[in-house]
Amino acid sequence: MTTLTATAPAVDPSLFAQLYAEVQQFYAHHFHLLDAGAAEEWAATFTEDGFFHPETLPVPVSGRAALAAGVRRTHDELAAEGVQRRHWHGMVSVVPREGAEVLDVRCYALIFSTPRGGSAALRMTCVCEDVLVRVDGAWQVKERRVTRDDQPAG
Repeated sequence: MTTLTATAPAVDPSLFAQLYAEVQQFYAHHFHLLDAGAAEEWAATFTEDGFFHPETLPVPVSGRAALAAGVRRTHDELAAEGVQRRHWHGMVSVVPREGAEVLDVRCYALIFSTPRGGSAALRMTCVCEDVLVRVDGAWQVKERRVTRDDQPAG
């Protein structure tokens, strides 16, 4: 079950605005890579030991090689089916930890599927909870947990 832990930002409001814009740009780039099937580039937006844990898997997908392999497999399956997938993240809540080099980010994710020649359809809605860390000046996902709205709580 997902819990809300958002608190007021621990940084100056003008600096927080810049930080928030950086996070939005990070997600735009991150999900454009994912939807394009750029597996290695997408996986490189995670830390070396980063993980992705959708609640439908018993264990997290951990490490860039495994993350990239999953994207390649899914992208190839969708291409064979003639389906384009798009991810949209909104209602993004950013809570900086001490020093603002680590962020707790929580947002809603909508995932759309569009079959070639068909109409777009909402495939699922989720809550995405990330821990972002700044590595060499760029944001990377250290931890990602995804909770699907259509799955039972618990």
